[in-house]
Amino acid sequence: MKARSLRDRGMTLVIVLWVVAALTILVAGLVRAQHSELRLASAARSQLVAVASGRAAIQRAVQEMAGSPQPVARLTRRPAREAGLEIELEVMPLVGLVDLNSAPEVLLQTLLQQAGGLAEAPARAVVGAVMSRRQAAGGAARFDATEELLALPGVDHDLFARIAPLMTTDSAGGGRVNPLAAPYPVLLVLASGNADLAQRIAGERDAGSVVIDTTRLESAFIDANVSSRYRITAHVLAADGLRWAVVQEVELRQGDPGGPPWQTLRTASRRSPS
Repeated sequence: MKARSLRDRGMTLVIVLWVVAALTILVAGLVRAQHSELRLASAARSQLVAVASGRAAIQRAVQEMAGSPQPVARLTRRPAREAGLEIELEVMPLVGLVDLNSAPEVLLQTLLQQAGGLAEAPARAVVGAVMSRRQAAGGAARFDATEELLALPGVDHDLFARIAPLMTTDSAGGGRVNPLAAPYPVLLVLASGNADLAQRIAGERDAGSVVIDTTRLESAFIDANVSSRYRITAHVLAADGLRWAVVQEVELRQGDPGGPPWQTLRTASRRSPS
């Protein structure tokens, strides 16, 4: 009888230990889930504040540009601060990019070979598809977004990722590129791959040099066009250490009656590499 009582007590103890262990695992899982939800909420809040701060910095920059008698004719960068966050603002006239709707064929082919990494024959085939699209509807057809390149034969996602940041569909220029407005990868295309030349021009431009020699760039690719359209990028360091890029393309002209003296063409935000 005594042995049976001891066995019952032992079984009860085992059951209690199993229950305690199960409850411990359950509570630990709930705590981990709660911590995970808190981290996600914190990350979402950090992203929201970073993007909102970037947009605020861009709006301030556009207001200053709209009120200035002198247009921004070259790519410029300057620091800013919003909501306690450090921001680098980049203002780039869209004539510093290769316009998918108006760039000459030879410039498009050089872009595809130099920046896209295509051989001559595949690059020529893609350019042919672009020109066919542009000449459709009696020459009235146009690309409304660079993403439409993905519908053309020979353009895959890897190629698109390499060339899309260097292109626009809205420069309102003459089809050639203003090198003083161009980012380094576009300058490299204009220099036909001459990295020393592209770096020199970018460095002199960024240092604020008044006179910059661009005569060694391909003359068929460049001009001094100034456009009223800009891509403004706010590079924001968020509170959690992540970096975000907020991009807005604008045209400095009167929009809706009673509205601001600019029109927003498109906006986007993305996570930037650390």
